[in-house]
Order: sequence, then structure tokens, then C-alpha cells
Amino acid sequence: MSGLAHPARVGFRCDAGVKSGVGHLVRCVALAEELCARGVGVVFLGEVCGSAWARAQLTERGLPLVPAPREPARLAALACELRLDAVVLDSYDLPAETGAVLRDARFAVLALMDGDPLGQEADLYLDQNLGAERRPFPLPARRLAGARYALLRDSVRGRTRAAPGNGAPPNVLCFFGGTDSGGVAPAWARALNATGRPFLGTVVSPSPFEAGGPITVIPPTDRLPELMAAADLVVTAAGSAIWELLHLGVPTALTWVADNQRIGYDELVGRGAAAGLGRAPSEPAATGTLARLLADPAAREELGRRGSGLVDGRGRERVADALLALC
Repeated sequence: MSGLAHPARVGFRCDAGVKSGVGHLVRCVALAEELCARGVGVVFLGEVCGSAWARAQLTERGLPLVPAPREPARLAALACELRLDAVVLDSYDLPAETGAVLRDARFAVLALMDGDPLGQEADLYLDQNLGAERRPFPLPARRLAGARYALLRDSVRGRTRAAPGNGAPPNVLCFFGGTDSGGVAPAWARALNATGRPFLGTVVSPSPFEAGGPITVIPPTDRLPELMAAADLVVTAAGSAIWELLHLGVPTALTWVADNQRIGYDELVGRGAAAGLGRAPSEPAATGTLARLLADPAAREELGRRGSGLVDGRGRERVADALLALC
């Protein structure tokens, strides 16, 4: 679209909840922050269910949330009612024809993806996974691919990592998205304790549990960027938060809880930019890798060094430029 008589307006069709997690929401919030800073009108379309923390990400930024239908024609009608110029789709659960229906209604469409476009039709695709630029893409539409386009929140872009401790037990942060949709936090807490190494741990979990040892369990928090920047080691899944950790240069040990996370896991572990723990925290290899990292500050810092140059923090600016060019 061109020749707009009003400031651009962009809708984000993005759900978040206990089962789906909040990674899609977090990366959409990062792009929304960039668009709002440019005077673009932003509205979120969908449901944020079961997570007070996820709802707070919108309310604290003044980002409106409008319940949205799943049926594509009704979604297009809502986009027309809201006078949108473009719609960002970031969901694995939408009907495959959603993008096509929106484009037929003359809305520009940006679809976020993780390797597979899932049949979604769009004017522009974004795959921020490391190495995505080297993987084939079967569609003729333009694709923004690779960590050059990673979407980071204001709270991460404006932060630097704290200096690692000198000789003190390492500070370990363990989290698995805003909802721990796989319920794996207790098992990884047990794996950390099973190393027998000294450390001070913080585990983020929406469901409280008794971790024992030197571990404190806390609920999902807006202090996560602060906690990441202060950590000597982070144990997490290869989801959206990994780009924030790379930007900060925090040493990271990875697992995965969803099949689509294997792309980022394999790429980062293969590059030596993160330590690989596998999927099962009960495996001896996982405990052994954690024990080695807890005991070896130099090994931890090498991981952080290798990852720190991969995400420059300007990805959302590049994505916003490309999206607004469609408008």
C-alpha cells in the first residue's frame, strides 16, 4: 500500500498462553516497541490466556489487546474495522489460509516463522533463527533470514552484561520461557543439584516447587533481562530468549522443549556458541556438561565470547523498515 492519508497502523495476530508459551508474544512486543517509537499505531489481536505475566507485557507498554476470531474472513473484517494497513502473523495454530485472505483484503502481511512457513501466505517472511539465511526457501516472496533480524526488547537492548564473579560460586539462571510450557524446570533444577558443584541458582517457574540445595525458585518476572545480564551461566531452551542471551554475551547451556527449537539448538551448539545438554535432564551427559561448566569459568566465558557477536541488537529496526515499506 502507498499514499496513506493517516499514520500507519499495524496489527499483531499473536496468541500466548500456558500451552503455547510466550516466545511469540515477546518477539512481537520487541517489533511493536520499534514501530511505536516511529509513530506507528499498534494493536494486538488475539488472546493472552492463563499468564498474568504475558498480559502485563502489553498493559505496561500501553499496547491494546483486542480479542480476535480464528476464522480468516472474520479476522480480515476486524482488521478493516480497526483501519489497519498491515498484519503480523506469529502463530503455529492459525488456519493456513489466514495470510491469503488478509492479502486478498488488501492488507500487507508479515509472517514470522521458524524454518517452515506452515503454508501461510505473506508479502514478507521473517525467520530470525541463526543460519536461516543458508537454508532453502521454497516461496517467491521476500524473506528476512538469520540473526541479523533478531527482535530484541528495549529492556535487553539497553543493558550490558555484568562482569563475571572472581572465584565466587557461579550465579546460574534457569528458565524455560514465560510459562515453562513443557513443565521441565523441576527436572533441570534436579540436574543442577546432581552435579555436586558449588553454585547459586535461580529457577523461574510459574508453578512453585521445592528445589532444594542452593536454588531459589521465583515466578515469571519482568526482571529477567536483569537476571540474564547478571548470570555466569544460563540453562534454557533454544527459544526466542536465546537471541537476547547472545546479544548480552551470557554463557548458555541449551536444551529444547519443542521440535521447532532443534533448528536453533543444532546451529548454536554446532558453532560452539552454546553448550548442548540434549533433551533429557536425567541423562548423565547433561549432568556432566553442567558440572564441567560450573567448575570451569574459562569454558563458560568462551561460550559467551563466541555468541556475543552474533546478534547486534538492530534486527527489529531492519524488520520495521521492510514492513513499513509495504505500507
